Amino acid sequence: MVKTCSYNPGDYVVYPTHGVGKISSIGKYVVAGQEIDCIFVDYDKEHMSLKVPLSAVESSGLRKLSNEKTMSAALTTLKGKPKSKRMVWPRRAQEYNAKINSGNLVSVAEVVRDLHRSSDQSEQSHSERLVYEAALDRLVSEYAAMSKMDMKDATEKIVKIIHSDV
Repeated sequence: MVKTCSYNPGDYVVYPTHGVGKISSIGKYVVAGQEIDCIFVDYDKEHMSLKVPLSAVESSGLRKLSNEKTMSAALTTLKGKPKSKRMVWPRRAQEYNAKINSGNLVSVAEVVRDLHRSSDQSEQSHSERLVYEAALDRLVSEYAAMSKMDMKDATEKIVKIIHSDV
């Protein structure tokens, strides 16, 4: 018998280092002869599955999709003035990646805001663009899942929000 939990198959969840996934099932998984109750999360885009032991759900950072209040705060963050940091790119990249992998939606929105470049600004380096795209993908994925829309439409809405205050 699987321990009870507040997650159900079909629910969208966020795992901090992987983003939005969908619970395919909750069941037993055998590791080294031991049965472990797990939540099985599928990430179709990455062709990946994740097994999270029920005993480690809280400590792993697995969470349900953000609520409307948190999403609203993240979208408001996008409209804010970018924070320019006066440190070398490798250190900033490390900080940005930590924010992206924190699972905190507002922190992810800060990265998108800070790294977004309008057409009249200088071009981003390749590594800046990769970090920006990773943050944008995390934000858009959660927005799309919450709004029940496809990624293309969600991306258009997020980009429109970013440009509304530029």
